[in-house]
Amino acid sequence: MTITKSYLNRVMHERKSIRKYEENYKIPQAELEELLVEATTAPSSSNLQPWRFLVIQDEAVKKKLRSIANNQEQVETASAIIAVLGDTAMYKNVEEVYTKNFELGYMDEATKNMMIENSLKLYSNLPKEVLKNIATFDAGLISMQIMLLAKDMGYDTVTMGGFNKEAFAQRFDLTENLVPIVLIAIGKAAAPAHGSSRLALNDIAKFI
Repeated sequence: MTITKSYLNRVMHERKSIRKYEENYKIPQAELEELLVEATTAPSSSNLQPWRFLVIQDEAVKKKLRSIANNQEQVETASAIIAVLGDTAMYKNVEEVYTKNFELGYMDEATKNMMIENSLKLYSNLPKEVLKNIATFDAGLISMQIMLLAKDMGYDTVTMGGFNKEAFAQRFDLTENLVPIVLIAIGKAAAPAHGSSRLALNDIAKFI
């Protein structure tokens, strides 16, 4: 059996990292909101959903952000910048998450209570660095969904990890539990992306 060239397969291959954007093109905020809602179907550790977003559309703010992001042109020219943040205090939402699961009929009350108790016990005792690693991993999962969904909506993206995270946190007054992970530029491409090769499967995978 071979993988069929499904619609998802095409979107995956059509998604490229775009760094040149139509400067005057603006994505309606309602579409950005829809994009983020759909992206939250991504999985996360214990379903604690540690992702948070700062969506930057204001031209003056994007211009200032450019200096924090190593002077990358797309920070200023893209329609918006979606800053993906990780919440290291994600476990504090555990009661809300599992109570809603119970109310929606996804689990019984005994399972709800067990998950709340176990999650609070586990996560509240983890070192902050471990919590940061969990939040970073989960932020990566939702970031990929954002980029694929954006392509499906007719928009282009590029993800950027190269920015001054301390300066970003200071500029946007982030609380201690919020960790900047990546910036995602989104808009309409003004120039095609460069092609990029991939390592051979034999170099990256071993079947045993």
